[in-house]
Amino acid sequence: MRGVRGAVHVVGELMITVGVLLLAFLVWQLWWTDVTANHHQQQQVQDLERQFAQPQTSSTTDAVHPTGRLGDAFALVRIPRFGSDYVRPVHEGTTTDILQEGIGHYVGTAAPGRVGNFATAGHRTTYGKPYSDIAELKDGDAVVVETKKAYYVYRVTSHEIVLPTTVSVIAPTPDRPGVKPTKAMMTMTSCNPKYSAAQRYVVHAELADSYTRSQGLPKSVLATPKGA
Repeated sequence: MRGVRGAVHVVGELMITVGVLLLAFLVWQLWWTDVTANHHQQQQVQDLERQFAQPQTSSTTDAVHPTGRLGDAFALVRIPRFGSDYVRPVHEGTTTDILQEGIGHYVGTAAPGRVGNFATAGHRTTYGKPYSDIAELKDGDAVVVETKKAYYVYRVTSHEIVLPTTVSVIAPTPDRPGVKPTKAMMTMTSCNPKYSAAQRYVVHAELADSYTRSQGLPKSVLATPKGA
């Protein structure tokens, strides 16, 4: 009898230990990764803002392909629907480690402002969750992409939920692979539903306006939408 009680006691202690470890993991995954990622991403934002503020030469242009090096931060994304202080860095690539740094740009898709599809991905939970509120975007909402040369203002045109294998959403002409693009589009992808990778939530937007850095970005573009 004592042996049985002892075994039950040991099993009970093991279950408590496992529970504590699981809770600690959840706290780290759902909270602490956000804390550290947000801090790091804000540092990257400040670094890019300083770079973009440097005087531009007459030869300065936004490349057809943003950068040749995976992980490089090359642009900033501002989305008024997500708040007046929302700004996140965009990095080249969409590998696991890159997406922990902010928004990732699908390699081989168009550069900001170019005809084709500037396709991006971002976490909806954990690691700063840059696309946490992607499902809150409404048709007509502004998505501003800032580079060293210009501000590109995209307007949301559509939403869809697809399987992770549906790569046609990032085709040059979204959802129409093989069709030559005639518009400058932006696509945002994230996991769906939250805390699951079973699907992808996809938002498409079309370039509506662009402004050089010397022109500046009109304040009205960043105005918080009604109902936000």
